[in-house]
Amino acid sequence: MRKTRVEKARQAFLNGDLETHRNLHSPEEIGKEPWHKAEQGKYIGQAVYGASDGIVTTFAAISGVAGANLSPTVALIVGLANLFADGLSMAIGDYLSEKSEKDYIKAEREREFWEVEHFPEAEKLEIKEIYKRKGLRGEKLDALVDAITSSKDLWVETMLHEELGLFEDDTSPLKSALVTFFSFVIAGFMPLVTYVFASTWTFVAEHRFALSCVITAVTMFIVGAVRQAVTGVKWYKGGMEMLFVGGMSAAVAYFIGWLLRTIFGIVM
Repeated sequence: MRKTRVEKARQAFLNGDLETHRNLHSPEEIGKEPWHKAEQGKYIGQAVYGASDGIVTTFAAISGVAGANLSPTVALIVGLANLFADGLSMAIGDYLSEKSEKDYIKAEREREFWEVEHFPEAEKLEIKEIYKRKGLRGEKLDALVDAITSSKDLWVETMLHEELGLFEDDTSPLKSALVTFFSFVIAGFMPLVTYVFASTWTFVAEHRFALSCVITAVTMFIVGAVRQAVTGVKWYKGGMEMLFVGGMSAAVAYFIGWLLRTIFGIVM
């Protein structure tokens, strides 16, 4: 995927590359910058975080089963049930959250339009107060207020952003939910690969949990490294952080499984 000007500028900042940063802020580069995210770039955040949650929760689930020394069949059942149930739950939550936010912003926008229509002087005074608090005074303040209030659309958007702190993107709640679900399921399936295909190879069947740990660790590192596309952190730092968090979650689950097996003597 081709990097945007902002992404290049972010990388130049992290590298301390002043010359590249200066070139990226030339009038020519700024003029070429698209002011809307490309369709394929809108949902990177959902994909990364869905994958992160998917692999961590699924691996933690089968680690708990392994710690309890339950049968591989139980691990597979628990893992798959957790994978699809949690993935669906997360996707539905993502959909409802984004849709609720969009509905709220829509309602507030309609209210602001109504107020601008019926109480223009009061709304104009609010705009003036907003920018006065930012340090503008005199003719500059009056000119800015006049410019903003000359367009109702700009006026209302300014009120939404500056007064209410509301910012709306153009992502689809449904697409966001689907991206979350499939990224969760695909990444979350990695810890289960050895359990699904254990009957094919004897070596895999004998070492399925150990091999699952290796596959999961590699996948966790990759997912964590990809997070830099969202957070801007160094790829290796993101990978190690993800590996640490996922490893800790799995270790706790394994310990709880072992503890319960020891206390209650569970054998399956």
